[in-house]
Amino acid sequence: ILTMVKPINQTISIDGQTIFYREGGNKENASTILLLHGFPTSSHMYRNLIPALADKFHLIAPDYPGFGYSSMPSAEEFQYTFDHLAEIVNKFIAQMGLEKFSMYVMDYGAPIGYRLAVKNPEKIEALIVQNGNAYDEGLGEFWEPLKAYWAEPNERNKDALMKFLTIEATKWQYTHGVRSENAISPDNWVLDQSL
Repeated sequence: ILTMVKPINQTISIDGQTIFYREGGNKENASTILLLHGFPTSSHMYRNLIPALADKFHLIAPDYPGFGYSSMPSAEEFQYTFDHLAEIVNKFIAQMGLEKFSMYVMDYGAPIGYRLAVKNPEKIEALIVQNGNAYDEGLGEFWEPLKAYWAEPNERNKDALMKFLTIEATKWQYTHGVRSENAISPDNWVLDQSL
């Protein structure tokens, strides 16, 4: 029988950034799963999964800089690239003393997690992938405005991306394709939008 460790919410400092994380389960005797969140959310997306699996696993979910309750440095102060976010998460892994773990990657968590797996293949026991592209063909029409900005990071292309940062776009992330919007708590998009 695993002894339960009360779920916790804590912060640590990495490269001058405060990194918030949620943790649950028994870190001494259970396999660890690192939960890497997507856009536009944070570790908040795992708030129900952590207690649901804490009797069998040690679970840990950090918020990247610019997301959730972690530091929110300006783009002038912090390089918001997948390479840099992966570097921060890699330092998080080291500070948390994670030697062997599985990764659950979702959306933005996939390019971050894939970079970690390539850098530390000996640490990765399994990859659980939800909505995470690993190939160019997965970047369809939805990604065209982002690809334009990547190719030419000018004001016109930047302005075209602003629609992704609205409350309507955040709500769409939760409600697109569901049978009943009433089954989804508005807390999800309201919290994501505010954080």
